[in-house]
Amino acid sequence: MTTFNDFGLAEPILRALSEEKYTTPTPIQTQTIPLALTGADIVGIAQTGTGKTAAFALPILNRLGATPARLERKTCRVLVLSPTRELSGQILDSFRAYGRHMRLQTALAIGGVPMGKQVRSLMNGVDVLVATPGRLLDLVQQNALRLNSVEVLVLDEADRMLDMGFIHDIRKIVAKTPAQRQTLMFSATMPKEIAELAAHMLKNPQKVAVTPAATTVELIDQRVIHLDHAAKAQVLAEILRAEPVNRALVFTRTKHGADKVVRALSKSGIPAEAIHGNKSQSQRERVLAAFRDGRIRTLVATDIAARGIDVDGVSHVINYDLPNIPESYVHRIGRTARAGAAGIAISFCSRDEAPFLRDIERLIRIVIPSTDRRTDPRPVQGPGAHRQPDSRHNAGRPQGRRRQRPPYPGNGHNRPHEQGQGQKGAAHGHNRAPSQPENIGTVAFMRSAGTAAQNHGLTQAQSRVKLPAEG
Repeated sequence: MTTFNDFGLAEPILRALSEEKYTTPTPIQTQTIPLALTGADIVGIAQTGTGKTAAFALPILNRLGATPARLERKTCRVLVLSPTRELSGQILDSFRAYGRHMRLQTALAIGGVPMGKQVRSLMNGVDVLVATPGRLLDLVQQNALRLNSVEVLVLDEADRMLDMGFIHDIRKIVAKTPAQRQTLMFSATMPKEIAELAAHMLKNPQKVAVTPAATTVELIDQRVIHLDHAAKAQVLAEILRAEPVNRALVFTRTKHGADKVVRALSKSGIPAEAIHGNKSQSQRERVLAAFRDGRIRTLVATDIAARGIDVDGVSHVINYDLPNIPESYVHRIGRTARAGAAGIAISFCSRDEAPFLRDIERLIRIVIPSTDRRTDPRPVQGPGAHRQPDSRHNAGRPQGRRRQRPPYPGNGHNRPHEQGQGQKGAAHGHNRAPSQPENIGTVAFMRSAGTAAQNHGLTQAQSRVKLPAEG
């Protein structure tokens, strides 16, 4: 079995990993770290929760330690771009955790907070800068940052940045970095625009891809409730009262919709909070802290605002609005069934959302079990009506029947994304072990990442990864 000691990482990094109790690398780490240590460009197809942050952070830290250099003012040696504020904060926390025994200068550049502190943090130069694209360009335009010294460029969750409309910003940023650099790109999917960007940015890239640790079918009890749109608020309140909810994450399509759901739940006597782009950074941090420690059991969020939320113990994901991009469904329900536990995903489907449901079922190759509240208006009866999530009883859950038709291609780049959303979220602490990937419960995603990899030029050997057996 491979261990972190087998990679030849510097002693300070190994010491930090030991202190974090990380010993066994995940599949994406096993494939990526040796290649990245050689200085090769890499395209990685990997989902959230596979340990990809450590996959690029560890070899980068090793490079910085092996080639110390005097920092130039207003520059960075390593630039990591991510789509949202909260994910950027998580990545920076990972660099700081793994590099705690190194003399490392780091900085975070995200929107939603005053720029002055970020300008000051860059004044004398930094080793690692983690940023969202919009704020990074603001700093460049104000002459607070130069990108001419970037040695390593990382694009994390490239497909999500495409969905959020950052592709043009990324091209501008890349054009300002040196041609002689190492570039690492990670994406859960590889739509045409991302493949073209990779071809333009990377030189003879090595390709790696891993399948998720488990499928949604294995760990998540998925259900659909067909209902009229006007009945959604009432049915949501019934579910939150009747189900054995530990923490529930409720997804809406818009910021206005999230606030409306919170007001409706409040009228029903159910405490809830919303997180979206119209909330200030301090508000988002306060709400996330309350959700983590259990003071708030119901969090209502938009897709982009929730990106990167890293909270254990989410027993229920409820799709108040079905996403119009089928891949978003996979990301949403992956918030439950983490660390080997089971979870429940309930989706509301009104008549106008039926095409979205069909797209989702094509992608995951499953017909999701459903009930119709329009013909059977009886309220949810409580825990007896639905099985309580319990990791000891994964067998016997209704899983739907397998679809035999080909999977939906699922690029999603021609579909409208959430209106009015930009860089969302709130930075939070690092609390995810790279040696034990969180189980995001991803479906056999395009027959898992292996098929996606083959569709975009990866060989069978590159796309097929043997995963450790689950205990």
